[in-house]
Amino acid sequence: MTIFERHVAKRLLKGFAFFIGSLIVFFIVLHWVEYSDDFLDGGATVKEVFMVFYPSYVPEIIRLTSPLALFLSCIYVTGTLAQELQLIALQTSGVSLYRLMRPYVTVGIVVTVFMFGFNGWVVPRTNEVVVRYENEYLPHGDQSTNTSEIHRQNDPRTILSMGYYDRDEKRAHDVSLQRFDETSHLISRLDAERMKWVDSLETWRLKRVVHRSFTDSILTEKSMASVDTTLKIYPRDLARSQNDVAAMTIPVARNYLAALRRAGVGNLERPLVAYYNKFAYPFANLILVLIGVPLAAVRRRGGQAIRFAIGLFTAFVYLSLQKLTEPFGYAGALSPALTAWLPHIAFAVVAAFILWQTRK
Repeated sequence: MTIFERHVAKRLLKGFAFFIGSLIVFFIVLHWVEYSDDFLDGGATVKEVFMVFYPSYVPEIIRLTSPLALFLSCIYVTGTLAQELQLIALQTSGVSLYRLMRPYVTVGIVVTVFMFGFNGWVVPRTNEVVVRYENEYLPHGDQSTNTSEIHRQNDPRTILSMGYYDRDEKRAHDVSLQRFDETSHLISRLDAERMKWVDSLETWRLKRVVHRSFTDSILTEKSMASVDTTLKIYPRDLARSQNDVAAMTIPVARNYLAALRRAGVGNLERPLVAYYNKFAYPFANLILVLIGVPLAAVRRRGGQAIRFAIGLFTAFVYLSLQKLTEPFGYAGALSPALTAWLPHIAFAVVAAFILWQTRK
């Protein structure tokens, strides 16, 4: 990279950090103003909220706002260069717009790759704390859960299924624990009429149990009145949430969805959309850079204010389109993969059109 390109990249990253920091403060203040009463009425202390909940919430804010922050930084840096006539001077001397975009594209690719890893592995771990606090203190925390037809993966080869789970009593009905071999063939199955959590022992107690094992095409069946078993699944892990996959790392989400398919679970459109979004959403960083540079490179009356207004409108439409397409994926009208990628494909076409129309 040339000295000028390094200078642009440095300014772009500084602007990105500034806008990310500003958006974090804005989101936290807005969230606290809206939910401070719920936190305090629920028994949470101010120290606990600001030292535990909000630090854990910051990665999620970064995930959501990074495309907007990079886009605003791109608009600001490019607009400043255009207002100072530096871009015009370079283009007059024969430097094309595509060459000027090289540091922007480089930063966009770096941020996209970083956010892919950040979204896929860091954010889900911190979201565990966020979800726990929201379920405990906020009124909308557990609205996205259901307690029927629940399936959970206990380990890579064991799946726990139940017809209904009573969260208050910590009791499940119509329980099945299925174990598979390395080739995904069923080797044993334990069915129980009820399963209840025993707090004193921290184990599950199954009632009216039938254990079946399948070896060499021979079925062995054994009935038991009661069995205590230790699972990696705890009461807090039950009551399936619509946002399960969003709060998982990419490998865990992949295994979780494979387990649900293997168990014959239907209506997986919502978790599949969340899974594919883990791959698609980071590309918004790069695509918005490709849109922002040609938009800001043209001098307009009104200066930076007009550029920011156009930029914010463009980013708003882009990010809103992602939310507008999700219900079609949930309903099965679009495939989950297409639902996740469609807004990015559409705005990649918009970026190509704007680049083609802008003076080179």
